[in-house]
Amino acid sequence: MAAVAVFGLSNVNAQDENTVGGFAQNDVYVSGTVGFNSTSQDETKFNNVTLSPTVGYFVSENIALEFNLLVGSQKQEVGDFEQKQSQFGAGLGAVYFFTPSNQFSFTLGAGVSYVSNKEEEDGVDEDFKSDIIGFAVAPGVNYFVSDDFALRASIGALSYTSEKADFEGAEAINNFGLNLNLSDINFGITYKF
Repeated sequence: MAAVAVFGLSNVNAQDENTVGGFAQNDVYVSGTVGFNSTSQDETKFNNVTLSPTVGYFVSENIALEFNLLVGSQKQEVGDFEQKQSQFGAGLGAVYFFTPSNQFSFTLGAGVSYVSNKEEEDGVDEDFKSDIIGFAVAPGVNYFVSDDFALRASIGALSYTSEKADFEGAEAINNFGLNLNLSDINFGITYKF
């Protein structure tokens, strides 16, 4: 048992000396998330694909500014009826890294976004279009698996969105939400240059 304890302690000390990754001021990184969801039951099918690439730059030791794009596509089929939805948007935000130079860091991000939404439906001549403006604050984590690659996750969010249809006289639909449970986790990969 003493040999196992000595071996374990020497491994821990060796890992501390060989810590990988970490961010510093003026670092640039690219990150992103990809999502896919497919559901089917009898004649009902639903597919959802999202892609969100991000570029970040550390303006200080702890704060990174981020610019991201959002591309999304949804398709729902019920028998012969088909409905398609597509989104394209962009966002700007900032992320605070509590321990950026470490292999593991908690983060807190905030950002604003704009998304253009378009829906096509069988039997309807004109497409439904809307514009969505949003603001969100989300806690997360960042973990380097090598000097250049990190795994990233955000858990829930405090968010506000306002969606307005693209026709005269339309009223905005405002949504405020607080979700800090494990039902809303987003995973991503980060590459540091």
